[in-house]
Amino acid sequence: MIRVDTTSFFLMVLSAAMAAALVTALPARLAPPVVVLELVAGIAIGPHGFGWAGTDEFIEFFSNLGLGMLFFFAGYEIDFDRIRGLPLRLGARGWAFSILIAYAIGGVLALLGVVDSLVYVGSAMATTAIGTLIPILRDGGELDTRFGTYLLGAGAAGEFGPILLVTLFLSTDHPVQEAGILIAFVLLAVAIALLSARAVIRGWEALERTLESSNQLAIRIAVVLVFGLVGLAGHLGLDILLGGFVAGMITRVSLQGREVAVLDSKLSAVGFGFLIPFFFIYSGMTFDLGALGSAAAIAKLLMFFALFLVVRGTPALLLYREVLDTGQRRVLALYSATELPLVVAITTLAVEAGKMDATTSVSLVGAAMLSTLVFPFAALALKRRPAAIS
Repeated sequence: MIRVDTTSFFLMVLSAAMAAALVTALPARLAPPVVVLELVAGIAIGPHGFGWAGTDEFIEFFSNLGLGMLFFFAGYEIDFDRIRGLPLRLGARGWAFSILIAYAIGGVLALLGVVDSLVYVGSAMATTAIGTLIPILRDGGELDTRFGTYLLGAGAAGEFGPILLVTLFLSTDHPVQEAGILIAFVLLAVAIALLSARAVIRGWEALERTLESSNQLAIRIAVVLVFGLVGLAGHLGLDILLGGFVAGMITRVSLQGREVAVLDSKLSAVGFGFLIPFFFIYSGMTFDLGALGSAAAIAKLLMFFALFLVVRGTPALLLYREVLDTGQRRVLALYSATELPLVVAITTLAVEAGKMDATTSVSLVGAAMLSTLVFPFAALALKRRPAAIS
């Protein structure tokens, strides 16, 4: 049996509630994104902070559930009908540009002996945590704006592209075999999407009625879809993040053209109100502050923090000149350079493969956490200037 540390579990739940309460109590112009406070709370209560709470398999399991839901919302919020065309093309070009910059910088760092592998370090620097940004963007009312459309396009490429890199190249020694499995997974996902869309068309009225009863069938189906595809991806040897992301896209496609405000509210309650905070608090708890005890480690963290902005911010500043003004491009650069979940996944794979030392790993993760703490807050501050985003 799995031993459950009920004290640590309760402290995580309490931390999530206190983070939300503090954001609510602060004036809007001073309130940081709630995920920022969740990360800080995790560091504070964890083994490397005050030591009030520890981690175990049960808590890690809930963290993984939260991560799956986080990527579900990343896929769910990406309406491909909305970002189709220029927003998605610019997003894809921007991510390809970022990969070139990241691998060039990674190559230089590898030649200088700063890092062991340009591929793993470069891949980690070229990500965007659109799933992490969704609650921030939703609370700020940016998802439904013209700017939000371009941000979602950039985020979709910046998250889905790295997931494919992890799946096909970084987590396997047999990319051809992995590609075959991925194709089979995609075909199965397409079949599920078609069946789901047909089922929703036929039974939407019945599903909608359950949203106001104890039945909650629509929510239960969505939860089955998320964790079913996450589990299937894991069993096939694919990255579980892919399962959550695809589940979100399938749900969005199935509900196309229907009023989903109530469903959105219910899913948000399950995800952001319960499961997702576990991932951010757990990420803070497992962050090894002791590994940053040297000046070299701190310098490396600050270097990666700046490089995130160079790698993901440069395309935002250069490629969007025809569609966004200077202020909007700066905000897009800051949001695009916000990273975390995929950096954790890539560094974990690199350490296991012997391609990254512990100092580089903790510096990358620390820089990703710092990007989540700083860049969205800076973007919100820029947004509040007189030249508002629209």
